[in-house]
Amino acid sequence: MTAANRGAAGGQGRRALLTGGGGFVGQWMAAALVERGWEVHSAGLVAPSAGFILSAGQHAAVRWHSADVTRVSDVRAAVEESRPDAIVHLAGISFVPAAAESPAKAFDVNVGGAAHLLAEVSRLRHAGTIDPVVLVVGSAEQYGAHPDADLPLTERHEQRPLTVYAASKAAQEVAALQAWRGEGVRVICTRSFNHSGKGHDQHFLAPALVTRALALRGEKHPRLRIGNGDTIRDYLHVADVVDAYLGLLEQGTPGEAYNVCSGVGTSVRELTERVLQRVGVDAEIVMHPDLVRAVEVHALVGSAAKLHAATGWTPRRTRDDIIDDLIHAATH
Repeated sequence: MTAANRGAAGGQGRRALLTGGGGFVGQWMAAALVERGWEVHSAGLVAPSAGFILSAGQHAAVRWHSADVTRVSDVRAAVEESRPDAIVHLAGISFVPAAAESPAKAFDVNVGGAAHLLAEVSRLRHAGTIDPVVLVVGSAEQYGAHPDADLPLTERHEQRPLTVYAASKAAQEVAALQAWRGEGVRVICTRSFNHSGKGHDQHFLAPALVTRALALRGEKHPRLRIGNGDTIRDYLHVADVVDAYLGLLEQGTPGEAYNVCSGVGTSVRELTERVLQRVGVDAEIVMHPDLVRAVEVHALVGSAAKLHAATGWTPRRTRDDIIDDLIHAATH
């Protein structure tokens, strides 16, 4: 039995708080927890609509809290009202260019938001009110650039953040692990590699490629524009990521960080070619300078050995499953 399945059996009567619960991964996480019998509270700027990621029944089962993680009063209210057994901290600025455009805001949200949350958990824990497991979701971008010979990256590899976003997520992890060491808050951190699926925003690569490819259907001489086709990333389906998070809530060790990844690298060009094949379009792939990021890590591929050893987790879905789900979401 996997850790995710053990979590499914153990959800009855337990309360979970999701920050950023209205976002892409937050909605997938809420759906999974509801189906496993958890009482789910979701704190975020906006509550999503039902019927896309969350079914009407799942949406109705979630208790939605309006909260901005940069406001202490909002965070305090969400934690006090939910009294969670588990917290999954997903709130943050997740788009690399958006963080670069406003570095101070990125640190305020990504680091300050986590600090506010952990301070409230620590306060209530010392009062004897709650003692939740807190999963703080980070990013593979924290690793920055490493030689190809270092791949796949393990949790022992040095973090060398190259972008504002990466630096803010690395700082978030420092704050989170301090809360474990100094305050006893049961924090578990992830360094999550690329993931996608239904509901992923069009700013991100996989859904953007699918949308562009679908728009080429029927053109006589189709051309699909991409940025740097040689960039390599490690892709997971969002449902597998949620399973990993469920496993870590049940079996992860506080004070530790875990890669959430497939261990397989795919270049942007390879992903683009596969998207075109699944869509059924024979198009020329063209690199466009406007789509090339000024600062970008060439390759990020991780090892999930530590995660597997702790929870038994392995990904069950393929890269084609990701693409097909995005196609289906865009055409139905």
